[in-house]
Amino acid sequence: MQERSSVAELANILKGDLDRYSVGGKLPSSRALVERYRVSPVTVSRALAKLAAEGLVVTRPGAGVFRAEPRTPAARPGDTSWQEVSLSADGATDAIPRAVDASGVLATLAAPPPGVIEFNGGYLAPALQPERAMAAALARAGRRPGAWGRPPTDGLAELRDWFAREIGGTVTAAEVLICAGGQSALTTALRALAAPGAPVLVESPTYPGMLAVARASGLRPVPVPADTDGVRPDLLAAAFRATGARVLVSQPLFQNPTGAVLSPARRAEVRAVAREFGAFVIEDDFARLLGHADAGPLPAPLAADDPDGVVVHVRSLTKVTSPSLRVGALAARGPVLERLRAIQVVDSFFVPRPLQEAALELVGSPAWPRHLRSVSQELGDRRQAMATALARHLPDLEVPHLPLGGYHLWLRLPDGTPEDAVAAAALRSGVAVAPGRPYFSAEPPAAHLRLCFAGVAGRAEIEEGVRRLRTAYDEVGARGAA
Repeated sequence: MQERSSVAELANILKGDLDRYSVGGKLPSSRALVERYRVSPVTVSRALAKLAAEGLVVTRPGAGVFRAEPRTPAARPGDTSWQEVSLSADGATDAIPRAVDASGVLATLAAPPPGVIEFNGGYLAPALQPERAMAAALARAGRRPGAWGRPPTDGLAELRDWFAREIGGTVTAAEVLICAGGQSALTTALRALAAPGAPVLVESPTYPGMLAVARASGLRPVPVPADTDGVRPDLLAAAFRATGARVLVSQPLFQNPTGAVLSPARRAEVRAVAREFGAFVIEDDFARLLGHADAGPLPAPLAADDPDGVVVHVRSLTKVTSPSLRVGALAARGPVLERLRAIQVVDSFFVPRPLQEAALELVGSPAWPRHLRSVSQELGDRRQAMATALARHLPDLEVPHLPLGGYHLWLRLPDGTPEDAVAAAALRSGVAVAPGRPYFSAEPPAAHLRLCFAGVAGRAEIEEGVRRLRTAYDEVGARGAA
């Protein structure tokens, strides 16, 4: 049984037993609960913490856990219906819609129900995360002198220097800002580079979280088709010319969702096209540390060979570590750096110093290169396991490109297949997948699914998940035939 379901079940049991105790009455000790319900001490601790958060019990260190005073019910239920009028009163005349569609982001953040195989995630499974190394790094960081003080607004100098070396080329620490993960960095970059209502060019398809950020900032995403060699420079130039856009958002390495890598011939051409039109390229280098063992040497970031400051570089430690290690970097040169700095300071002041110190401890530890090698090998093995399982169970589904990095495969469904129906049937069959529609800023050319192989328990679960997807696919086909 998964830990979170065990905690919820025990909390519900204890909640049902509370009527046995008078207000202020003491509950059994944690040891007694462990023995009675045959669960771990951690499960008991988290279940009691859940009840305490709901105001049902009170924990007194050294004394035990006691039933709390019942809460006084509200005199009357509130009426929030007035908000519908207020929030939409001038919506029809808004130049920039105020409502934000976060469905594409939530699809990868929401944990699936117990027993459902997670092919729709965006992070490493707990078994692949460097939990022991992160715990040790956090403990060491907490003991550093000044670790809980106010950090420099640009970030710790040593951490900025580490990111600058990782980016390479002529990038220096002075051109790096520490930010709270890649999503925060993308938000800052888009707000800095494009005015509300302006067009912003995006690869098609592309990461839904970026599309959500752009729309939430009042921008108009304009698609530029890409293929297995990345965004097409000829169509990029045409899009700049037709729209007057001054920003392109690109993922040149193991693009999400296609896994494409911008070809050597196109790298300089993309920078040159952007420079010709006086535009910036936001380089989202999210998968830099997710190359597979058989990938070979990776191309340098676009920012590493960019003396003119065309590229604003975004990267993060989150994808290769943990969803909660939200530490990343923005790198830029020229006057735009000051604008990025100003927006970040206004939005968030700074990234908490303990988190920066922990990140610095982690990347400087002997465990770091071992972790990167382990993830590289495991992701490559999982990619191959998923490709093999798809070929065996779902030969009708086309995999246009088998990437050598990243954590997902992009599948094209046969013409006429309703992707939402397949995704819904898959969930009923016990596997969560991501439909392709949210990855397109305009009408998609075909139906797709994205399958993530990083968030599952292992290769056996990949095989089982694909088998369940086959069941769902057959269900949709049978219903359509009927």
